[in-house]
Amino acid sequence: MTPYEEIATPADLHADCMAVNRELARAAVKATRPAPSIHFDEFPREVAKRDIAISAAAQRLANALHLHLD
Repeated sequence: MTPYEEIATPADLHADCMAVNRELARAAVKATRPAPSIHFDEFPREVAKRDIAISAAAQRLANALHLHLD
C-alpha cells in the first residue's frame, strides 16, 4: 500500500472544499451580526420561566443518590 492510495479523487476533494466554503460563508454571516442587546429598556416585558418536568425515573435516581427532588 502506497501513501497515495488513501487520497480521495479530485472530484471528492473539490466537493469537500465547496462544502467547507459554504460552512465558512455561513459562519462569516453569523460572526458579523450585531450582538443582541442586554439593556433592560429594550426588553420591557416580563418573560416567564419554563417549567422543568422531573420524570419518575429521574426522581427514583435522585432518591437513590439522596438528592430528594420533591
